[in-house]
Amino acid sequence: MSQSAAPTGASERTLRNAVIRLAGNSQDGIQSIGGILARLAGRTAQDVMTYMTIPSTISGGPSIFQVHLGSGEVLHPGDESDVLVAFYQHSYDSHISALRQGGICFYDSGEVTEVKHERGIVHIGVPFTAATVEATGGSARDRGKNIFVLGMLCAFFQLDREKIAGILARQFGRKDESVLRNAMLAFDAGYAYPVGDHSQFVFEPGEHLDDKRISSDGNTMLAMGLIAAGVRYGSAYPITPWSSIMEILRTELPRYGGIYVQAEDELAAVSMTIGAAYAGHLAVTGSAGPGLSLKMEALSYASMAEIPLLVINVQRGGPSTGMPTSVEQSDLMQAIYGSHGDCPRIVLAPQDVEDCFYIALEAARLAREYSCPVIILSDQALSSRIEAFSEPDLQKHWIEPQLDLSPRAEDFKPYPLDAITRHAPPGAKMAGKYPHVSGLEHDEHGHPSGNARMHQRMTDKRRDKLVALSKSLPLPEIHGDQEGDLLLISWGSNCGQIKEAVNRLRAEGHRVGAAHLRHLHPMPAGLDRLWAKFKKVAVAELNDVGLYGYGQLATLLRAAYAEPKIHSICKTDGLTFRISELVTRSEKLL
Repeated sequence: MSQSAAPTGASERTLRNAVIRLAGNSQDGIQSIGGILARLAGRTAQDVMTYMTIPSTISGGPSIFQVHLGSGEVLHPGDESDVLVAFYQHSYDSHISALRQGGICFYDSGEVTEVKHERGIVHIGVPFTAATVEATGGSARDRGKNIFVLGMLCAFFQLDREKIAGILARQFGRKDESVLRNAMLAFDAGYAYPVGDHSQFVFEPGEHLDDKRISSDGNTMLAMGLIAAGVRYGSAYPITPWSSIMEILRTELPRYGGIYVQAEDELAAVSMTIGAAYAGHLAVTGSAGPGLSLKMEALSYASMAEIPLLVINVQRGGPSTGMPTSVEQSDLMQAIYGSHGDCPRIVLAPQDVEDCFYIALEAARLAREYSCPVIILSDQALSSRIEAFSEPDLQKHWIEPQLDLSPRAEDFKPYPLDAITRHAPPGAKMAGKYPHVSGLEHDEHGHPSGNARMHQRMTDKRRDKLVALSKSLPLPEIHGDQEGDLLLISWGSNCGQIKEAVNRLRAEGHRVGAAHLRHLHPMPAGLDRLWAKFKKVAVAELNDVGLYGYGQLATLLRAAYAEPKIHSICKTDGLTFRISELVTRSEKLL
């Protein structure tokens, strides 16, 4: 908890940032109140990043939701918590070690009976359950205690009470009025509950006063980006942590004249989506790693037929069913090379929640421009993480899709050897022979061909358009030192963590920098220029070092540039990188 030097009053201190960890069971609604705290940041010019763990079992179990609130830039969800809210004894026992020295622990005094008076931790016992039952007059012990805790935290941190009440009204307003009434009773009881003589805290004013800010999660912003990009059709099958994107598209696309279908399985889903793309509509399917495996044969067809197609993979722990609610970045090689044969496609990865919106726009543009499948590799951490950022300008980015049924000339060829493929949707008037769209190798008209020379030339054509793309991509900027001893490279949801790790390493006197890749296949040409002035390069990614000692992106970079100074910082424990992990591993390389 970063505090300012001077208190604002006898029992009130200002602070720039604080990490609040809510620990309970998945049925307690801690994700709900954590999300409310995060959304508040978007309404108060503050920054925020959240992190949660949830069990993959239907019956639920222990869960946490962590909120890092800050008046300035927040780059990571927090290694240690400044405040722990423990709903049960197991919550307290499991997470007290993650509370910083001198931190504050609120605990349910009706559930937690053994506390550890150590490391200067301030313990504040509050009867969450009993006080909620008393306030609401209800008999359901667990109903509303999360809202009671929200009110207590609102008072303790002097948060904007009216704005939180407004969020609650919108969240519960569509239900029976008794639900909102009981929620407000619980909130007011928590807000008024005395916590003794302990100091209260107030955040410094947020620094994003000129921005129109919103708070959202990665899956929501991906869905919104797809709609803004003109995507109106597609199909998918539910799977964690992809499913919420599918649900948003199912609800929203009919409002824009589109449709999204829940198919009976992954094979039907990708096939339906290819059908919509064949009809001339940019369409999207999605899944997690296991579902992407099932889609691979059809994706191979889309690459051979050169059909524009969007595919989202929200990665999770693997292999097989793996860890459905944990984060991992082990699907990179699958995304690039997963299908049989030489099967070029574009692979992108968003760097944060805000970028999920813009990566969807870019993926749609590239699919149309290069007439091929584009895979977006998100991950579980981004899917559920809430961040605050400037609201996208929809007027600037909105694309209204138009089906091109204009007549094609007699010399029309969908697969010209000297240009990028452009298809004619069924229904377009043809002056000449009607072209084919086939998974078989084909000539320039799309008619099947077994000619050896034609196969080689078509293989070159499909490859070379991505080579041309790589030469047009900008090199990522280097954060920190532009030359020195170590360059950290990351992709996906690790962007903020490596920036913060570099900040801390530089504060210790090390000469280090960080670069983040959004374009993973093809990668920007000339990446070797980034690390030419660094003694070592370390790629931080959430996958295994494998048999040969290098993570997946590190393997690709070493293969592409034959550069022995590229090393790996990897882990597969299902958790995002902690800053301390990155700093310690970097110091060993230094």
